[in-house]
Amino acid sequence: MTHADTAPAQDTILIVDFGSQVTQLIARRIRETGVYCEIHPFQSAAAAVAALNPRGIVLSGGPASTLDENAPTIDPAVFAANVPILGICYGQQALCMSLGGKVEAGHHREFGRADVHVEKPSALYDGIWTTGSDHQVWMSHGDRVVSIPEGFEVVGTSPNAPFAMIANEARRIWAVQFHPEVVHTPDGAKLYANFVHQICGIQSNWTMSAYRQKMIEKIRAQVGRGKVICGLSGGVDSSVAAVLIHEAIGDQLTCIYVDHGLMRLNESEQVVTMFRDQFNIPLVHVDASKQFLGELEGQSDPETKRKIIGRLFIEVFEEEAKKLGGAQFLAQGTLYPDVIESVSFTGGPSVTIKSHHNVGGLPERMNMQLVEPLRELFKDEVRVLGRELGIPDSFIGRHPFPGPGLAIRCPGGITPEKLDILRQADAIYLDEIRKSGQYDKIWQAFAVLLPVQTVGVMGDGRTYEFVCALRAVTSVDGMTADFYQFDMNFLGKTATRIINEVRGINRVVYDVTSKPPGTIEWE
Repeated sequence: MTHADTAPAQDTILIVDFGSQVTQLIARRIRETGVYCEIHPFQSAAAAVAALNPRGIVLSGGPASTLDENAPTIDPAVFAANVPILGICYGQQALCMSLGGKVEAGHHREFGRADVHVEKPSALYDGIWTTGSDHQVWMSHGDRVVSIPEGFEVVGTSPNAPFAMIANEARRIWAVQFHPEVVHTPDGAKLYANFVHQICGIQSNWTMSAYRQKMIEKIRAQVGRGKVICGLSGGVDSSVAAVLIHEAIGDQLTCIYVDHGLMRLNESEQVVTMFRDQFNIPLVHVDASKQFLGELEGQSDPETKRKIIGRLFIEVFEEEAKKLGGAQFLAQGTLYPDVIESVSFTGGPSVTIKSHHNVGGLPERMNMQLVEPLRELFKDEVRVLGRELGIPDSFIGRHPFPGPGLAIRCPGGITPEKLDILRQADAIYLDEIRKSGQYDKIWQAFAVLLPVQTVGVMGDGRTYEFVCALRAVTSVDGMTADFYQFDMNFLGKTATRIINEVRGINRVVYDVTSKPPGTIEWE
């Protein structure tokens, strides 16, 4: 994708990424103010400035030391853009180094909550903080600035950072040692709002209605009169992408839904009904469950299972696409965090924790171009867009569901009987969560059928049946997660229902593992 393809119509803030773990949070805070922004790695800052013509630039934090030999530096194009700049943590240190200040290591490291003392008025916190007041912020740094460049002044200090906030109001450059983007800096969101609205002069014009119109025009321009096929997984991302593309080009789009026999109870029917009846979108429904379950028979290794499912999905999809007489474009529900990861600040490979099932191999194999209308959005923004497009809330608010489906929630060998037991247990669990009003508080909840049988007693008889594990986690982005703290009465009631109503399960346990060290799914 070229930079020209992404040039936004609206006013934009450019975030130059120096590798911080929380750079995405900066983008979230800015978008929450109704202003569009994009993250670009520091190596391509000049190209990003040229393509985006930003109204303001934020320099992120980062793990490096500005004193390292190959420390990331600020491209001169950032200063040449002559727009307001806000440096955060490493961004502040890099700013000082670039403009003639000085940074030193070996001082007292500062991690966690700190109080910043406002020494002078500044446009950055005008109307938020007053001179002489103290405010909680979140620090995370080892090095610190020890002398600031000419033309700058100290406007705020903290016990271990005498240059906690600095400003050069004439050049419209501000920098802070703390992280305003994290929740532990309570007024952080207001500081970003001040920066984008008051300092950069951008109005809140980033709305889903505007995005919808912009993407419809963009899809029409890209596709022309060509045919587009979209692989539907039944998940939120591919569904929203399909409905948006259909609005843009109508029957030039055909969706292919490959039912691998590993979906939840009644899920395939719900997906097919919504697309055919509610949205009148051309849909090919392929029941390939015999093919998938046949090849999975006797396979118990998680990676083998994932690879079989991924390969078969591509083969079945390819076969169905050929029947349609070929298409020039493949639609995917790629989201912004995936894009950021693929152009990571280091560009280095990351460890494969587990193979992800997607149609990644298809465009090259089938000589197709990608249509990815969600690639500028975060997950919660996709849900807002889905509502804007009229997709029912019951569908939009659904928990993420893995591509390999129930195959990875059934450790060990898979059989149709075990899948049926799991489907029933999972449906009861989700029904109880919904009835108790907890569904929307949970990132993901599901049942797992363990390859373990235990002795039980029902009535006067002995049973020897499967163990069902229940899992529920809270998360912001799926990268880290905590187990959800259900009330024990809820768990007891749910377990009783599962044992009473599902033949084949006589014991229920609850998984209290967070991520890390565990993954959200069991396989």
